[in-house]
Amino acid sequence: MSNRKPYVREMKRTWWKDHPFYRIYMVREATVLPLIFFTLCLTFGLGSLVVGEAAWNGWLSFMANPVVIAINIVALAGSLFHAQTFFSMMPQVMPIRIGGKLLDKKVIVLTQWAAVAVISAVILFLV
Repeated sequence: MSNRKPYVREMKRTWWKDHPFYRIYMVREATVLPLIFFTLCLTFGLGSLVVGEAAWNGWLSFMANPVVIAINIVALAGSLFHAQTFFSMMPQVMPIRIGGKLLDKKVIVLTQWAAVAVISAVILFLV
């Protein structure tokens, strides 16, 4: 039996900062943090709506806090960034063929953004 120690490569906590691909990946994954806060706020808002008018007014005043508004703006930006990276991957993951020809990647991405715009407009119209 040998007394040699196996080679263990050192892994720093900031390994992802060395390459632009990993930096963008980590930023994309970090967008979940403000989205969790946003989801919890909406959940508590629904709960306060069920409880009664006083709880609902308390939730509305909480949501009017400038810090909460700033976090929600960050959550919106993170959500849009997440959607953009997902939409840009879509043509590579699932190429679409029409009539035997491969559909252009830009068309697929723009179609997805158009669908987001139409759905958002319909929801804004309904609300």
